[in-house]
Amino acid sequence: MFDDLLAANAAYAARFTDSGMAGEAAKGLAILTCIDSRIDPLAIAGLEPGDAKIIRNAGARVSEDALRSIILAVNLLKVERLCIVHHTECAMVGRGEEEVRAKVSAATGHEVGAWDFLASTDSAATMAADVATLRGCALLPDSLEIGTFIFDVHTGELHPVAL
Repeated sequence: MFDDLLAANAAYAARFTDSGMAGEAAKGLAILTCIDSRIDPLAIAGLEPGDAKIIRNAGARVSEDALRSIILAVNLLKVERLCIVHHTECAMVGRGEEEVRAKVSAATGHEVGAWDFLASTDSAATMAADVATLRGCALLPDSLEIGTFIFDVHTGELHPVAL
């Protein structure tokens, strides 16, 4: 079932060389972005492997698990800056939580109940709420620089969002 992946990995491993780089973020950066496969987080910021910590989830939200990763990246892996990168045509933006629940329910045939999928009808408002969550976290320093951006999946441009 995963033979294609194993074959591709064998080719990768055959030409792989250990870079010797540390597990820390060489550029002091973390990027929280969406799982959308049109986004290459390192490429959109002109970065190379090892430069930044990449955290991904549906909608690029500061969920409990994303916050856990950010706390660890900042306190253990030399991250000093965090970019929150939403994108155009996101399936999690532009619809409410009830609509997402209904779609998941229809797709699975199961009632999703109280699941919170962190859907949003307003990307800027969602970013502002997520930044407030980060700023309110006692395990993150006040010195953490946070930038908010929208990535255009058609042009490749990264647009700052002023909050």
